[in-house]
Amino acid sequence: MSAEFQGRKIEKMRIMTFNIRFENDIDGTNAWVRRRGHVVETIERYRPDIIGTQEGRWNQLRYLGDHLPAYLPVTSGRVLDATCQYPTLFIRKERFNVREGRDAWLSRTPEIHRSKAWDSAFPRMISYAHVVSRRTGMRLWVAVTHLDHMGVVARPQQAGIIAACIKNREGPVILMGDFNDVPGSGVHRLLTSPETGLVDTWQAADRGEGPRSATHHGFTGIPRNGRIDWILVSRHFRVEDARIIRDRFDGKYPSDHFPYQADLRRATPGQKNDGIRG
Repeated sequence: MSAEFQGRKIEKMRIMTFNIRFENDIDGTNAWVRRRGHVVETIERYRPDIIGTQEGRWNQLRYLGDHLPAYLPVTSGRVLDATCQYPTLFIRKERFNVREGRDAWLSRTPEIHRSKAWDSAFPRMISYAHVVSRRTGMRLWVAVTHLDHMGVVARPQQAGIIAACIKNREGPVILMGDFNDVPGSGVHRLLTSPETGLVDTWQAADRGEGPRSATHHGFTGIPRNGRIDWILVSRHFRVEDARIIRDRFDGKYPSDHFPYQADLRRATPGQKNDGIRG
């Protein structure tokens, strides 16, 4: 976390969602082995307190775990499958203790490994954890997911499973990931409805929508497909800043998505939190 966030009594945190692109032999000069160091460097440069990655295969997640010793990967109880793409949380050890962590598949059978339903092209998953702040004792529920990119029926169904889970949670909630949908879509409306109580951090920071807000760029740096990577938070938080990270390394990008980060602070007791910038 940046120096400006250190030493404050008020609970503040930096959250990052980062689709790291699965290891794919057809990526050529953008292959994982050529850019994995830049993924690590990006994370170390911005020092998020909680990271949610998408598309990571087991060897990619193991590399990040080995090269980011300040973070704890939340993988307890996970079935180790070399071909599976796992949304995964990385928690900064000096900031939070992890009380519980688990995975669930976004299907009719969430406990069955790699299960899928409806017209989902791939099995899709949510990974979540209950964490406790070492500074203040604040407890929160944090989750990362990756919704299907093709299933026009599956994607709203997957979002519905997540929304139903959030409705049953008490206390602060952070949900992040690659939702393969844009603001204004049914998925976005569902997950930011009054029933879930979540707000979109980009919108709460009063950032505009347009070509520059898109987060997928296919290693070109030219945004496309709209803003599909989100960080959504409950009204226990106020948003201090939101940023799409477009850093390059020797002209190359660390992934085919731009990482997205939000700086949050806990709303003080009795403070009305309307989701606007703090």
